[in-house]
Amino acid sequence: MSEIWLRTGEATVLAAEGQYTDAMPEVMIGSIKGPVGNAFAGMAGQVAGHPRMFVVRDCNQMVRPATMMTTKMTVKSGDFVDLLGGIVQAATGDAILDCVIEGILPKDQIDELCMIVMIWLDPRCATDENLDRRDLYRTNYEATKLAISRAMKGEPSIDELIANRKSVQHYALEGVLEA
Repeated sequence: MSEIWLRTGEATVLAAEGQYTDAMPEVMIGSIKGPVGNAFAGMAGQVAGHPRMFVVRDCNQMVRPATMMTTKMTVKSGDFVDLLGGIVQAATGDAILDCVIEGILPKDQIDELCMIVMIWLDPRCATDENLDRRDLYRTNYEATKLAISRAMKGEPSIDELIANRKSVQHYALEGVLEA
């Protein structure tokens, strides 16, 4: 496989009924010597309300390729940070490692690559007394793995996007524009 300069992917996996555990990660994958590597290094340090952390599967188990995760929403509570740095981080790390095991990410280039994963975690998760932590793990694991796979395959292709231009529209446009 040739050098991976910049690959991007995203995925959405919906929550179980009655849960706020939808997962919508966005990933950037690339060479440590390229734009992703520069962005990765620039993420060292914290920004108020948007924690940044290496993805670890557990203590002393940082994943490879080195991956930084951050949030797409403002974090406002310690309970939220616990979910993000616990279940969500573990699910993300497991998905990354499984992508290496399954050949989605090239094992022979692991030390030359880095990744950035931007995480969506619904703020209601932190206050939901009935939060299904297994579903939170499931959605984040599945969505991260799918986003990485799509990034590596270049999906959706431009031909697919062109073909479905009139048949697919953003869910927020329902009732705003005619399909």
